[in-house]
Amino acid sequence: MAKGSDKDEVLSKHGDEQGDGQSIGRPADGELEGSAYSPLGNPGIRHWQASQISRPGLDDRSNIFFAAVEMTRMPMVVSDPNQPDNPVVFANRAFLDLTEYTEEQVLGRNCRFLQGAETDARAVDEIRHALREQRAVAVDVLNYKASGKPFWNALFIGPVFNKDGKLLYYFSSQMDITRRRISEQSFLQAQKMEAIGQLTAGLAHDFNNLLQIITGNLELAAASLHDRQATREAIGRAMSAGEKAGKLTQQLLTFARKQRLEPKQLNLNTLVVEFSEMLVRTLGDRIDLHLDLKPGLPACTIDATHMEMALLNVLINARDAMPKGGRVTVATSVINDAERIEAHNLTPGIYVVICVIDHGEGMTPDVVRRATEPFFTTKGPGTGLGLAMVHGFVQQSHGRLEIDSTPGQGTTIRMIFPVVSQAETDVGQKGDEALNWSTEAILGKHTVLVVDDNRDVRELAYGHLKNLGFRVLSAQSGEEALEVIERYGDVDLLFTDIIMPGGMNGLQLVERVRERQPDIAVLLATGYMDQLPAANVSAAPITTLTKPYRVSDLAEHVRASLEKKFPSQAADGFRHEG
Repeated sequence: MAKGSDKDEVLSKHGDEQGDGQSIGRPADGELEGSAYSPLGNPGIRHWQASQISRPGLDDRSNIFFAAVEMTRMPMVVSDPNQPDNPVVFANRAFLDLTEYTEEQVLGRNCRFLQGAETDARAVDEIRHALREQRAVAVDVLNYKASGKPFWNALFIGPVFNKDGKLLYYFSSQMDITRRRISEQSFLQAQKMEAIGQLTAGLAHDFNNLLQIITGNLELAAASLHDRQATREAIGRAMSAGEKAGKLTQQLLTFARKQRLEPKQLNLNTLVVEFSEMLVRTLGDRIDLHLDLKPGLPACTIDATHMEMALLNVLINARDAMPKGGRVTVATSVINDAERIEAHNLTPGIYVVICVIDHGEGMTPDVVRRATEPFFTTKGPGTGLGLAMVHGFVQQSHGRLEIDSTPGQGTTIRMIFPVVSQAETDVGQKGDEALNWSTEAILGKHTVLVVDDNRDVRELAYGHLKNLGFRVLSAQSGEEALEVIERYGDVDLLFTDIIMPGGMNGLQLVERVRERQPDIAVLLATGYMDQLPAANVSAAPITTLTKPYRVSDLAEHVRASLEKKFPSQAADGFRHEG
């Protein structure tokens, strides 16, 4: 840790003499006094690290320098180490604004009154050590305002001597850096999550390919059997197991913040009420679930399934925190006033909040700080992925996750989401009914090009689409797909995986094919999806199918994509719900 020069070293420095010797400053010369945030953006060369004055005292307040001290937005304090306990003898108005104390509450007291329960003892020890050595010090320390609200303080303290080197005062400046500290901590947490997410996403991609092979072939096998009821049931159980494994993969990918969510406008009150029956069964007889839902709650845009999963994870944690039973409250509210928005460190706007409140064992501050870390758990054999996945989902939904907890009193977990804009509301929602019409009625005989680096996945899609009456071509890479089109001519639909090894991924393939066929229908398949990186890709509609998919879903998506390209071939009686 950086440390400022001691008294003898400071006084031996070349002095910056001011006012014909009335005061002499000792420049910092690029030396750091500690690990605190520097408002200069650099260590600084010319600012004073310590000073010597010829006329001690605080009575002369008639000159411009005193006016400048009182007019600055930088909080400043002077303390007197020659009095018992080094009390504050001067505090400017900016300091009173920062701390919310009155002048009478500040003068005559040691600055430790700003410390509180979460103030780092190591930072306090660093300050005390520097004062004993009569040297400058700079630290970031957690302080508390008169209201009890904590804030991060970039504190600088420097000594003031007389001409003979006797210590007269300590000068200190403060700066509220709470928002910067929160941003730094959020960034570090995001880096941690991203590192593990990279591994998780890579494994999940391969796992999804395996699941696709299992569920797809089982579905085809089940369709080929007729009266063998026991075999059908066994295959059905196997398909169910594969789908459950797929849900596990979606959980892992949500944690990795690469799961492709399907956000829709929904009302959190409605979601909670409809999901409450399952919540009651999950929580058990010992837990009393209470709903406190704000009437007229605005809608937000989130993925309903993942929201239910997040709520369930949080409630399971609440249940486990109350082994003897108790009451858990699920509440909703609105944040729309400037004071609360600032208190939650949100950007201006309107937000809806869903919170889970328990009166269980609570968590220590150290546990709260680590609660969203992957694999961190206090449950013994637990996985430690629950809150980590909740954190990933909320972040990906442009929201904020907050945890307040006190040991022995309980925990409140808030998920905060922005409400939908008026423009989003005006767009409306499309019907969710499954589209089910015959291939012949809508498509006729169309050509589909299937592109996937995994042979089994590729052959599964190839075989099913061929059985449905399509003309099907296949390729194992983007480069090979371009060769196939060059050899056989234009195709009606390109069905390609996004993630493929080699020089061309699925999105790049779409760009290349659309250079030749701008109106080609496109269907993408992937286990996870990052942002579409190129403007050309988003210039025309693209439908995405999430792995593992059912082959019946593949058929419906292919039909829907081709129907958009060939609307005149729509089946009689079909009504588009757009």
